[in-house]
Amino acid sequence: MVGLEETISMPLVVTEQGTILIKGSRVSQDSIIHHFKLGATAEQIVQSFPSLSLCDVYSSIAYYLTHRQEIEEYLKEQETAADALQEQLESNPDYQAEIAELRSRILSRQPKLKSIWSRTV
Repeated sequence: MVGLEETISMPLVVTEQGTILIKGSRVSQDSIIHHFKLGATAEQIVQSFPSLSLCDVYSSIAYYLTHRQEIEEYLKEQETAADALQEQLESNPDYQAEIAELRSRILSRQPKLKSIWSRTV
């Protein structure tokens, strides 16, 4: 008969900034759950993040499903922080000047992109 005494540990760690990562990688729990909510299977997620094992992805999804309310709150907090950072960057003239310089350098190297980007900017 098969014994079921083995405990599987969660492959999740929390950074000093409060981001939940898959242990041993730079892939966030946010990324896994985002793909999962879009309908990706664990196998498809592993294809998108080859540094992860299938077991880690399934464990990450299982943790989400078991702690859905807490993870949803965490995801909302992360989104709010990202929005605040984006707003801060967009209002910073130095950042805007740097972005304009980078855009100019890219366009100067690839003239075909100039017509495309000039229509979208």
